[in-house]
Amino acid sequence: MHEEYIKTSDNVKIALNLYNSGQSSVIIICPGWFMTKDSKSFSDLAESLSGWHDVVVMDFRGHGKSGGFYTFTEKEVNDLKTVVNFAKERYEKVYLMGFSLGGALVVLHGALVGNVDKIIAVSAPSDFDKIENKMWHPNAWIPTFQKFEPKRWVSVRPSPKIGKKIKPIDVVDKINVPTLFIAGEKDVTVYPWHTESLYEKAICEKKYILFEDCIHAEDIFIKEPEKFIQACEAWLN
Repeated sequence: MHEEYIKTSDNVKIALNLYNSGQSSVIIICPGWFMTKDSKSFSDLAESLSGWHDVVVMDFRGHGKSGGFYTFTEKEVNDLKTVVNFAKERYEKVYLMGFSLGGALVVLHGALVGNVDKIIAVSAPSDFDKIENKMWHPNAWIPTFQKFEPKRWVSVRPSPKIGKKIKPIDVVDKINVPTLFIAGEKDVTVYPWHTESLYEKAICEKKYILFEDCIHAEDIFIKEPEKFIQACEAWLN
């Protein structure tokens, strides 16, 4: 793995971890709010996937080693567009895998920009303003505590100004590439109905998988790593 930096059209530095095994396809992993490319769960996921594809894990603006301030999907589509363009210059196939708000961003990119081959959206909210985010529930605060990483926590910089955001549910029907929607049955941060509604409205080739007894985003991979990887590989191959 090596680290690289690229710049967006609005001059924000975006940090990437590249897992290069010489494949002709690449998976771009998009973490959600408060998660970074160097988080252990995403490093482990990248290693697990790198036997089949090259992998890029990115820090969205306002996270980790990237610049700028996080705008909760308002401007991060530009970050992902920049990373996809970077990948398209190097690979025959480009796949997106997003978690939580990263899942919302891969849906938005697929609908508004396109230019990728397949998409996997994990625990993606249909509408930012309807996210439940019950942080006091054990299914939310316990995994947050278990994943505590001091460097990550001090690296996150939310924007003081949050503008209007596009709702994934309003544009998901514009995606024209195969899209896999994944949710955790016991997710109290982004309830499964969000992902179900995105799946139902999508008109592309699609599939929905509900992981029983699992919670939110990367925690699905942490609890069921083999099952999660198998589902993703079956979709991408």
